Amino acid sequence: MGHISRKLASRLDGDKRTLPYLRDEIAKVQSRTDWVPDPVHSVYVCAQNLTSVFAESVSAAPELKPYCDAAAGAEDEYMPSGPPMSPLTGSYFTTWVFFDLRFGQDLETIGTVLLDVSEQLRLSSQMFTVIRQFQQTRMGIYEQCGGSASRCRLRELITEDEFPCVVPAGYPGREGELWYVRLCPPVAGYDYHVVFTTPYVLQGTSRADWVAYLERSLNKLTGSDRRARLSHLLKYGQHHNGWNEFVFQAYAGYESGAVFLAGLPDVPRSLPHADTTGKRRCG
Repeated sequence: MGHISRKLASRLDGDKRTLPYLRDEIAKVQSRTDWVPDPVHSVYVCAQNLTSVFAESVSAAPELKPYCDAAAGAEDEYMPSGPPMSPLTGSYFTTWVFFDLRFGQDLETIGTVLLDVSEQLRLSSQMFTVIRQFQQTRMGIYEQCGGSASRCRLRELITEDEFPCVVPAGYPGREGELWYVRLCPPVAGYDYHVVFTTPYVLQGTSRADWVAYLERSLNKLTGSDRRARLSHLLKYGQHHNGWNEFVFQAYAGYESGAVFLAGLPDVPRSLPHADTTGKRRCG
């Protein structure tokens, strides 16, 4: 249990209003089973909503100030909502802010704090498992290997792992496309992943270009476990808002169910909304 989790747990124990309220609200969320048609996607949408209820309810606690400051700063900077207002979609930003945005001396996330106080909140064992799986997810770069509007197969660059997936956004894509997305793993009784975020389709760059970028970036990280370095890079970036800034600078258009990005993060001239120094360009 992290430092912030410990302080929040102690505060909740002594709070006669917030803890009962949270227990009631979480029970309501957990009892719902019809969030969306696909059963696996529905479980993760439930977990996302539950995490949102938790985050909103504890945000006024002084322990959570580092989180609130960082989250509010990112929201002000990138105005997440989806095109045409912002290239950062709601599904992308909320999963980043809940499960990837680290804060405090122990580099906690809202997801890890929620898991740490789950017994106090009477979280079900199934929901605990799903939120733990959600916390372990990350964005990744995948090659689309064929399929339909509802199902496809994705192969991750570098690891070459393949995943059968449902795509709730409804974007069918084309074989050979590169997608920047967050995959959520199967839940009990099912054998496919969910493309939880609206697909970011990477245009104007090849598979070789992205493999070379990832190799360059991995070489800057320490550690002998190559998979661990890749996961760290894609989950946390090379700096706090690194991937958010890439999405913002790389935005190249959208259509129903997909957002298009162009360029590579470390090649400023390749990004539509960056100048040659890598800073954001207006318009």
